[in-house]
Amino acid sequence: MNDSIEHFQPQADASELDDLRSRLRATRWPDAPEDAGWGLGADLDYLRELVDYWIEEFDWPAQEALLARLPRFRTVIDGLGIHFVHARAVAPTRAPLVLMLSHGWPDSFWRYSKVIPLLTDPVAHGGDADDAFDVIVPDMPGFGYSDRPTGAPLDSIGVAGMWTRLANRLGYSRFGAAGGDIGSGVSRFLGLDHSDSVVAVHRTDGGLPPLAADRSAFSPEEQAWFADVGAWSASEGAYAAMHRSKPQTAAFGLTDSPVGLAAWIVEKLRSWSDCHGDIESRYSKDEILTNVTIYWLTRTIGSSMRMYNANAQIPVEQLLRRVEVPSGFALFPADILRPPRQWLDRTADTVRVTEFDRGGHFAAFEEPEVYAQELREFFRPYR
Repeated sequence: MNDSIEHFQPQADASELDDLRSRLRATRWPDAPEDAGWGLGADLDYLRELVDYWIEEFDWPAQEALLARLPRFRTVIDGLGIHFVHARAVAPTRAPLVLMLSHGWPDSFWRYSKVIPLLTDPVAHGGDADDAFDVIVPDMPGFGYSDRPTGAPLDSIGVAGMWTRLANRLGYSRFGAAGGDIGSGVSRFLGLDHSDSVVAVHRTDGGLPPLAADRSAFSPEEQAWFADVGAWSASEGAYAAMHRSKPQTAAFGLTDSPVGLAAWIVEKLRSWSDCHGDIESRYSKDEILTNVTIYWLTRTIGSSMRMYNANAQIPVEQLLRRVEVPSGFALFPADILRPPRQWLDRTADTVRVTEFDRGGHFAAFEEPEVYAQELREFFRPYR
């Protein structure tokens, strides 16, 4: 068994970037109704503006160099190469708590790139040295710079097992788990199936009720939330239905067209963030395109979508199990759907719920200082 851990700093070939620009220049643009804006999906005028910037001004090598400041590695787990950030606490006054951060879609380790320094070096950011973390941020299989599974896609249960083996390989027998979106599910199964290793679980959402669950026994507040989930799924959930059912069909176009890829991702960044319709109030063009370009260069849009298909096969009984390790939730106002407290208590040993007045689905990137402070406070009793 190869347990080696290797430093990893990827560098895109000039030919790859030339090909990307050629494809961008050759884009066949769709038409759009006058004044459609974002009402029918990605806005044509904004995408044209973003693509012009991508061609003429975006400096991928500079963004690559910024990401290279993070201590990045690769190792092989269960036959798959896994890319991860492993950032150690800076000058801790005591043994730091280890924190496993799990990302979601449509992103990668990029989601936590702003918050990692705040967690490892709290003193430099107005915090207490006692709150320093050793931080591990892996790319899930099929995302970012981790290998794409060639067989059946992995679900959140399988990834949770991989993350436990990764922590053990790095020398950690106990750690905290945190995440959002798909990473919320992975963190949940870390608490469910690896409670001998996980001290506590923190999530930015409570998950969604399983479609096949018998809902008659739930509270009125939960029933109302289920109705909201159904309405949201009807109006906003087409992407997830495609990912769950026919991800390979969409993968052809999104892997071949960088503008198609950008449209698929950027519309979600705007819809799920606390930006009031102005995406660049939360993300610069460089930040948006860094996320999209990672997907483009690694060709992982198809494999990332296939994880939805894998998670859709998880039995209802697994999805309704209760997490018995201490659990905390940070609920941000612009996130997709905010569950009622009854649901959180039903599905986890909920010891903390914090509701914020700003922030969205990508809280670690949108509000890194707020998110870092929330993690410091939540995990403080479990050090």
